[in-house]
Amino acid sequence: MKIADPAFNYDKFGHTYSGHRQTDPRIAAYVNTALEHAKTILNVGAGGGSYEPDDHYVVAVEPSFVMREQRKANNKVPGINAKADHLPFDDNAFDASMAMVTVHHWPDIAKGLQELRRVTKEQVIIMTFDPDALDEFWNAQYFPELIAVEKARYPTVDFISNALGGNIEVIPVPIPLDCTDGFQEAFYGRPEAFLQKEVRQSQSAWGFLPEATASELVKRLEDDLLSGEWNRKYGHFRTQAFFTGALRLIISRP
Repeated sequence: MKIADPAFNYDKFGHTYSGHRQTDPRIAAYVNTALEHAKTILNVGAGGGSYEPDDHYVVAVEPSFVMREQRKANNKVPGINAKADHLPFDDNAFDASMAMVTVHHWPDIAKGLQELRRVTKEQVIIMTFDPDALDEFWNAQYFPELIAVEKARYPTVDFISNALGGNIEVIPVPIPLDCTDGFQEAFYGRPEAFLQKEVRQSQSAWGFLPEATASELVKRLEDDLLSGEWNRKYGHFRTQAFFTGALRLIISRP
């Protein structure tokens, strides 16, 4: 599958996005550890401000007007209207930089990652999903067309690592059962969430499917939830404290 433009239209569809995509403190702990002693941090594709540390100096880059407005509502620092592949900063302007589940929206991912490396003295931190591990989640059985979209958009771990260079550390991040960040794997033990349109609207991949296809996929899950088939196959996830799927933290150090 090829997607001509991988960018989700947040100005059109992102008005309630940050209401469902919030910082989960257990995932944030991995980000904060990776930031180490950085005093100045750049957040690119910053959205509503998820995972920005409150006790650091942060500069945020966010090209969507709607998402910049949500930053105000979330009491985050104002976002700069710029894009990842042309950052308006000097070389080595920041101690660290971060990009949280955003690189798959960038039209030129390699250029954006190289720009992050250019403006950063020390560690560049990327939170993303490994496309090679997306089949480990049960939704691949119910939403194969959706997973095909995700695989077409997410760069591989090797691609990100090669674009950033330096010393690379890749950390699989376990997801808690009551995760407050509403990406797909966050609901591994709460499948009913996918029946809610507002939840799906906060997961950008759904926006690349025809409405009829999306409705068919949701109906497939709904039928199995009503019949008890989902519980028979996957009910153990309802009480599993953590799930390690495709979520990765990639850290590049000089």
